[in-house]
Amino acid sequence: MQRFTVVIASLSVAFGVPVTAMAKSCSPIWVPTWASSQMLPTGENVLPKGTLGGATLRQIVRTSSAGQRLRIRLSNVASSDPLRISGVTVAEAESPTSSAIKPQSLKPVLFDGRRDVIIPAGAEYLSDPVPLAPSALQSLTVSIHYAEEPSAPTSHPGSRATSYVLPGDHLADPAMPGAKTFAHWFSLASLEAETCAPAATVVALGDSITDGRGATTDGNDRWTDGLASRLQASPKLRHLAVLNQGIGGNRLLNDGLGPNALARLDRDVMAQPGVRYLIVLEGINDIGTLTREAPVSDAAHEQLVSRMIGAYRQIVLRARARGIKVIGATILPFVGNEYYHPDARNEADRQAVNRWIRQPGNFDGVVDFDRVIRDPARPDRMHAAYDSGDGLHPSPAGYRAMSDAISLELFK
Repeated sequence: MQRFTVVIASLSVAFGVPVTAMAKSCSPIWVPTWASSQMLPTGENVLPKGTLGGATLRQIVRTSSAGQRLRIRLSNVASSDPLRISGVTVAEAESPTSSAIKPQSLKPVLFDGRRDVIIPAGAEYLSDPVPLAPSALQSLTVSIHYAEEPSAPTSHPGSRATSYVLPGDHLADPAMPGAKTFAHWFSLASLEAETCAPAATVVALGDSITDGRGATTDGNDRWTDGLASRLQASPKLRHLAVLNQGIGGNRLLNDGLGPNALARLDRDVMAQPGVRYLIVLEGINDIGTLTREAPVSDAAHEQLVSRMIGAYRQIVLRARARGIKVIGATILPFVGNEYYHPDARNEADRQAVNRWIRQPGNFDGVVDFDRVIRDPARPDRMHAAYDSGDGLHPSPAGYRAMSDAISLELFK
């Protein structure tokens, strides 16, 4: 023991670190390493009745930060009935493109010491800690065995990741050959990693451009994925996790596909442990839907811009009150999109909103996605090199340009 103390003391002198600092153990905290916004699926996102009851659903997610242990948050927020789960397992995925797991990594997930759990209507439920140490940027599988068919399954429709479902209990199966597949997540709100302080969370609140429409299925090439990779490449910033809370079709002011941004701010942002930074990329669907069915008056255009700015102010005020730094992202150009068919008046609305976002003091920082993605020759349109093909959603190259445009100084 005396010799060990001498060695530690010698090292502390050599590296300028006090003995007490090196000997002190860390204070572990829980920070989400992955999350998705929860909602009631509609339309083509609804699974055929009977798909989940008695079946095993294996879902693949990608972590954004590392930890010593993890725990899982299951969600039943969209249902008015309890959700009955027979069992859950977690494992390292062989790859993000198949249902295969690394069998030696398979761990059961317990809830209050039990394998089964009943989640009350409208609630979420945290698991017990699982002795699996997630690495950063790692693909993990979460397999859920449903005791019965959910009456209204809570979902995140735009997963951009393949999920696998097979009748029966397949929680421990090395793979799931013959499983049906779809690109949605169900009942899975977040994975939290236990880590030593300091650790913090960056939340991206947005619509389909944050959710990743136009990204590669199973490719993990949304702009938030690129940001997570850049943070992990920086020794001073790899303590930051990145959560993608985008919903396709989401709006600032009105419900669309999922609740509006103000309505979901508390659950999707404020309730996430360790939130230090919030990036807001919302509004293009508000501008587009205003005139999609028919033209409106100049007064209606002016009111929309005013109300959008009011919503941004509300987000900033509420987040700042929690000590969160709020970063505004400018709205991307979308002239040429056939769904919204925007005209010069819609473009004027977008420019007015972007001017307010860029104005110093309105946000705590700005990411000018518009400047990066627009065509310099036609600034009301997306550059062809970054267009997924619809004039609205970026391609993987566009998402990479967006993530590269975010100054890491914002997080220092």
